[in-house]
Amino acid sequence: MQTVQDAPALRAAIRGWRSKGQTVGFVPTMGNLHAGHQSLIKLARARTDRVVASVFVNPTQFGPNEDFERYPRTLLQDQTALTEEDCDLLFAPDVATIYPFGAEHSVNLRVPQITETLEGAHRPGHFDGVATVVCKLFNLVQPDLAVFGQKDFQQLKVIERMVRDLSLPVMVMAAPTLRADDGLALSSRNQYLSVAERARAPLIHDTLLKMRELLGKGHPWRALEQTASARLIRAGFVPDYAVIRRAEDLAEPAEDQRDGLIALIAARLGQTRLIDNLLFD
Repeated sequence: MQTVQDAPALRAAIRGWRSKGQTVGFVPTMGNLHAGHQSLIKLARARTDRVVASVFVNPTQFGPNEDFERYPRTLLQDQTALTEEDCDLLFAPDVATIYPFGAEHSVNLRVPQITETLEGAHRPGHFDGVATVVCKLFNLVQPDLAVFGQKDFQQLKVIERMVRDLSLPVMVMAAPTLRADDGLALSSRNQYLSVAERARAPLIHDTLLKMRELLGKGHPWRALEQTASARLIRAGFVPDYAVIRRAEDLAEPAEDQRDGLIALIAARLGQTRLIDNLLFD
């Protein structure tokens, strides 16, 4: 696997592949890779001739009180993990490569409506940073296919909306959430959990399953949201939201809607903020 840090080297490698008529898959990450990330590489590997992964901890998607400084940087381990999955190229740029005029003076991309709820409401500016950096990376890599995990479901929807609105020639593929045996969604932030917190964390997934079960039995979705939040609070979580939404646009469903729905939870456990979701279909 080749590792490059600058745009000319990245483009030279991709230009060589394109000259042979090869297709390019892309998996953007912030590093500290785990089995969930590796599953995204597998999907890209199965569907394209060449696979590029990026590792870039993007400063513009972190709020002032979030964990940008302590976000783990593990490039050597990430290189090993990507090599094991037959990734062809790792793009590991510095901030100056992605934001040549500085992150605070960058062009800022905003995707309206879908970014204003849930994560967007609790983390103002987060999705502006996500959309901006992903658009920049798409321009640099120019992939045929880009793979994103469903665990960050709202992020996936923001990127799909951006790609369609800007007519970017990229197919966005959603990959299923990879979970531990006890149901906890794999995440780089899981390592922040204490032993006791890790034992409690699967309750998020269990609550999502319960929401789906009770909705199928005819319980009103608004009541299920309140029940889910109360259950999490009793277990020591501090929920930001536990909601049921339309999967297509994350808007509130009609009172009698039963299909095309998703439950989403974001909650703090100790100092760690966890997110997860479950499609109902």
